[in-house]
Amino acid sequence: MKLEPFPAAPATEADAVAEQDRLRPLVQTQGAAPEPLRWIAGLDVAYAVDESCVAGAVTVLDAETLTVVETATALRSVDFPYIPGLLAFREIPALLDALGKLIHVPDLLVCDGYGLAHPRRFGLACHLGVLTDVPTFGVAKTAFIGTFDEPGQARGDSSDLVDGGEVIGRVLRTQPKIKPVFVSTGHRIALDVATGLALRLAPEYRLPETTRTSDQASRRALAAGLATGLATGLVTGPAHPVN
Repeated sequence: MKLEPFPAAPATEADAVAEQDRLRPLVQTQGAAPEPLRWIAGLDVAYAVDESCVAGAVTVLDAETLTVVETATALRSVDFPYIPGLLAFREIPALLDALGKLIHVPDLLVCDGYGLAHPRRFGLACHLGVLTDVPTFGVAKTAFIGTFDEPGQARGDSSDLVDGGEVIGRVLRTQPKIKPVFVSTGHRIALDVATGLALRLAPEYRLPETTRTSDQASRRALAAGLATGLATGLVTGPAHPVN
C-alpha cells in the first residue's frame, strides 16, 4: 500500500476538478479479487455539526469471519468547502492519516461512497484507490447520478446503474425486501467482483460490515475528540501518513 503525502487542499473548485481530471486516467476498472484476500478495510468519516473538523476511521476486518481485527482513526480540520462531487478533498486527508496508523495492511479498501458512479467518473473510491494503489470500491446508500431499474426483492438481486449509456455501477439488494445499495468500482477491481464482495460483506444487514463498523468508529472518534478538546488545534495542510 502506497501512503504518500496528500497535498494541501485545492485553492478553488476549478483546481479540484483539474486534479480529478489529472488522476482519472490512472484508474484501472478491471481486476479480480485480491489473492490472498485476508484483510478488508472499511473507511468512513464523521463531521462535527459545524463541519469544522472531520474524523476519519478505518476498520480492518478478517475476510473470512468479518471480525474487526484493528481500528485506526484520525481527526482533521476541514480545509475545503462542501461541493458535491468533490468531497474527497475534505475526507481523504483524515482517511490517509488513519490508514497510516494500521499494523494490518489491507488487501482491499471499501469506501462509504462512490467510485465510477460520479459525474467525472472519479469519486472517493477512485481517488483513494489511485493514491494507495490498493483494490478499492465504493458502496453508497443512495445514487448520486444515473438511472436504474429496481432490482428484484431477493437477496443478491441487482440491476445496472447507468449514466449516459454507460454502466457506472450496480444496484444491489443485500437483504430481502430492503432498500438496495449502490456499488461502484474504485480502482483495480471489476464491477462484478466488487458486487459479489459487497454482498458477501453484508450477511445480516443492508450495509456491509465494512461500512457499519467504520461508521461507528468515526462517530466514536469524533465524539471523543470533541469531548476532550482534541478537535481544537487540529492538523491542517498536507496529510503525512505514518509508515
